[in-house]
Amino acid sequence: MLKVMRNPKADASRRDDMAKAAAPYVHPKLASMQHTGRDGGPIQTVDLSKLSGDDLARLEDIFGPLAGPGDDDAPDQGGEGEAGG
Repeated sequence: MLKVMRNPKADASRRDDMAKAAAPYVHPKLASMQHTGRDGGPIQTVDLSKLSGDDLARLEDIFGPLAGPGDDDAPDQGGEGEAGG
């Protein structure tokens, strides 16, 4: 299938068909996941919008290194992860 798919002399529709047929053998199918909180309950969230600037700075000191490099105040550039764009 891959040989036909990569052959530039083969008919385009045949190449397309071979690509579709070969895809499940070459690319894994991703499983869907249901994200839940503890014991299958809802995911717990915390509203940080009402914290003072000092409280937010303390949280940044604690959790900032865990988040890794980056600038949270920079506008979102979109894309599919770091390699995307």
